[in-house]
Amino acid sequence: MTVIVRAMRPEDAGAFARVRRAALPALLATAESVAFDLAHAHPDARYRPLVAEADGEVVGTAQVGLAYDSPEPGQGYVNTFVHPERRGLGAGALIVRAAEEYLAAEGAVAVYSWVLDTPRDRAFAECRGYRASRPAHFLRLDLAHGTLPPLAEPPAGVTLRTGADFADDPRPLFDLDAETVSDEPSDVATEFTDYEHWLDETWHHPLTDHELTSVAVVDGRPVAFSLARTDDGNRYLSGMTGTARAFRGRGLAKLAKNHSLHRAREAGVTEAFTGNDAGNGPMLAINKWFGYEICATEVRHVRTLS
Repeated sequence: MTVIVRAMRPEDAGAFARVRRAALPALLATAESVAFDLAHAHPDARYRPLVAEADGEVVGTAQVGLAYDSPEPGQGYVNTFVHPERRGLGAGALIVRAAEEYLAAEGAVAVYSWVLDTPRDRAFAECRGYRASRPAHFLRLDLAHGTLPPLAEPPAGVTLRTGADFADDPRPLFDLDAETVSDEPSDVATEFTDYEHWLDETWHHPLTDHELTSVAVVDGRPVAFSLARTDDGNRYLSGMTGTARAFRGRGLAKLAKNHSLHRAREAGVTEAFTGNDAGNGPMLAINKWFGYEICATEVRHVRTLS
């Protein structure tokens, strides 16, 4: 069987999404969202998704690019997925090598990769010179059969709104997202400074669900939010949940997320997923309170390019 690696083409979007869902079901991906990511990537990201093809069938994928929103230049990434039924063909090794060559040519000095926390996957990364860094968990909540905490009334001075309420002016949500993202635990620092690209890449993303996104507001200003993403089925992903620094410790993120999850269940969503850095104790505690259970763990790995 002949395996080749090439750049993803728009017509590969459905197969690209299929491989990602099979390899890691906690990730939401549709043909539309994959095509959107390719079409709307920031120019400075040098985004170049790759596919591994075995006798005409897409069996592996990789998201490849530069962390353009990091204050430290030269930080690249490659996140590789091989269909579980097509492992052992050498697709993973070929696609990683092609990604590293591309990133080196684009000026990357380090390559970061999320690797599933299994002996096989970690050995694959380590034998290619990648060093393990921080772990993160994917968590799953059964909305069809589980029990959510009861809805609580917002505290005095706090109102709850949906993302749709900010359709005319989402700039306050960008400011809140930028503040919370900058405080997230990560090996690669992130700074949101490009509002227009945030609109294009996040706010108008086909998976972003404005109706199910919840926002806690004080004096007309968003102070906590839970961004909802939904696919073309019955699945939901918390894209980001956070609180402005001056309002932390009041349970507002928990309040917003609970209202979002209740509305999602009423809308027919049956599975909810979220992701957590393993060192983010406060969010892990919140998700445990909701009833989320860990369904997969990834470990960030990094390799320095010579």
